[in-house]
Amino acid sequence: MLARTLRNSPPLGRRANFSTLRTLNARPAAQPRLSAPASRLSIRGTAGPSAIFARAMSAHHGESTVRPEADQVLQDIADYVHNYKIESPLAFETARLCLIDTIGCGLEALRFPECTKVLGPVVEGTVVPNGTKVPGTNYQLDPIRGAFNIGTQIRWLDFNDCWLAAEWGHPSDNLGAILAVADHLARQGQPLTVKDILEAMIKAHEIQGGLALLNSFNRVGLDHVVLVKVASTAVVSKLLGLSRDQTVDAVSQAWVDGQSLRTYRHAPNTGPRKSWAAGDACSRAVNLAYLVKKGEKGIPTVLSAKTWGFYDVLFKGKPFEFQRPYGSYIMENVLFKISFPAEFHAQTAVEAAHIVHNKLKELGKTAEDIKSVRIRTQEAAVRIIDKQGPLDNFADRDHAINYMVAYPLIFGELTSESYTDASAADPRIDALRAKIYCVEDKNFSVDYHDPEKRSIGNALLVELNDGTVLDEVEVEYPVGHKRRRTEGTPLLMAKFQNHIAPHFDAAHQKKILDTVTNAEEFSKLPVDKFTDLFVKA
Repeated sequence: MLARTLRNSPPLGRRANFSTLRTLNARPAAQPRLSAPASRLSIRGTAGPSAIFARAMSAHHGESTVRPEADQVLQDIADYVHNYKIESPLAFETARLCLIDTIGCGLEALRFPECTKVLGPVVEGTVVPNGTKVPGTNYQLDPIRGAFNIGTQIRWLDFNDCWLAAEWGHPSDNLGAILAVADHLARQGQPLTVKDILEAMIKAHEIQGGLALLNSFNRVGLDHVVLVKVASTAVVSKLLGLSRDQTVDAVSQAWVDGQSLRTYRHAPNTGPRKSWAAGDACSRAVNLAYLVKKGEKGIPTVLSAKTWGFYDVLFKGKPFEFQRPYGSYIMENVLFKISFPAEFHAQTAVEAAHIVHNKLKELGKTAEDIKSVRIRTQEAAVRIIDKQGPLDNFADRDHAINYMVAYPLIFGELTSESYTDASAADPRIDALRAKIYCVEDKNFSVDYHDPEKRSIGNALLVELNDGTVLDEVEVEYPVGHKRRRTEGTPLLMAKFQNHIAPHFDAAHQKKILDTVTNAEEFSKLPVDKFTDLFVKA
C-alpha cells in the first residue's frame, strides 16, 4: 500500500473532441460535398466511428476525453481509510489524550471575544434539528457550519497538538470535521462511539502527517490547512458511508478546491485568519464529502494532469514523495503543546527562557540587566517565526520567537493572556525583543527531520550588561514530545482541567474527568453523550 504517484499524461483515447469533428466535416473545394444522408452513411459504414476518430487523433492533437485511473495518491488514501485496521494500543491511547486536550483547547479559546465573535450559525438564532452541538456553547448547527465552529475554536490559541516535518501543521485540527459529522450522525440514531472518533483521528493524523513528512507546501506558498482539508474529507467520507471509490472522488475534490495562501501567517500580513483557517478547511471538507454522497463526480488525475493538475499548477511540477506507508506512526509520535500556547518551533526556547528567568532571580538580576540573547535554533524557526519590528496583534505575537522568549524572561510565564494588546503594551517587552537574535544550528535542523528523533531544539545564550555570560541553556525535546510522554501526561491532564474549570462547576468538572480518564468505558461512550458533557444550556 506504499503510496505512489502518477506523472503520465492521460492516454490518448478513441473519441474526438468537438474541434476534431469540425475538421472531419471539412472538404477541399474541388470535391463535391456529400449529401446529409451520405455523410451519415459514411460514418456508420464498415470503418465505424472508432476508426474515424482514431485516424483523426493520429493527425490532430486534441485532448483525450477518456477518463483514466485515479492518481495512485488518491487511491492509497482511500484504501487506507476503508481497509486499514488500527491495532496499535499506543495509537489509541495517544488519540484519547489528543481528544481530551483538543476539546480543552477549544474551551479555552471561548474566553476570548475575538474567537467567539466568528462562531455560531450564519443566520443568528438558527437551530438545526439533530444538528451538531458545539462544545462550550448552546449552538446546534448543520455539520458544515458545525465543523467551522469546532475547528475554529480548537485552533484559535495555537495550543493544540503539532506535527513538524518538511511541512508542519496541527493534525488535531481535523477533529473539527470529525466531531461535527459524528455528533450529527449519532443524533440521527447511528451507533457511533468515542472509539469511532479515535480511529478517525488516528487516520486523519496519519494522512496529514504522512503527506507532510517529505512534501513542503509552505515552500510553494501554500498553507498547511490544505492537508487538513484532504485528511478530513477522507475520514469524514467513511463516516458518511461513502464507498471506497467515492472516497477517491471526495479526496480529489479536496485537492482541486481553492487552496489557502500562507500570506496571513507571515509579516507584514499576519492576522486572525490563521486562527480560523483550519475551521474553514474542516467545513470545506464536510461540504465536499456531502456533495460526493449526493453523486458529485471526482477528478481522477487532479494531481498528475499535465498543465491543469495540482503538481503542475501549485507544486512546481513535482509529484509527492512518501517516507512510509500509512499506519499509525503520526499519532504515536505527535507533539503535544503542554506548557505554553506558543508556535511549536519556539516551545523549547520558551522552556529555556523560564530556566534563564529563574537563574537571573538567583543572581539578583532582572531582564533589564540583559545585554543580548542569542537563540540557537532550527532552520524552520528562522524562516517562520524570526520577526523584527512592531507586532500589532495577537496572531503576530504568538508567531514571533523573540516575543515568546522575551515575555517569560521578564515575567517568568507565558500564557494565552500574554499576547493580548494590554500585555504587549509593557515597553520592556519590545526593548528586550530588540536585543534578541536567531542563528541556525545545522545539527538542530538535521535532527528536526530525523524520523528517529524529530527534535525541536533551541538554546539560549544570555550576556548581561556587566559582561557576564550565563551558561547556555539548551532544550532539545519539548515536554509534549514522545520521549517525554511519561512526564507530560499528568501535565496534559492538568492543562485540560484548567481549561474546563472556567466553564463548569466542580461537580460537572468531576463528571467530565471521571468519564475521560476511564479509557475502556470512555471508548464505548456514544458520541452525542460525549459532546453533551461540554454543552452549555
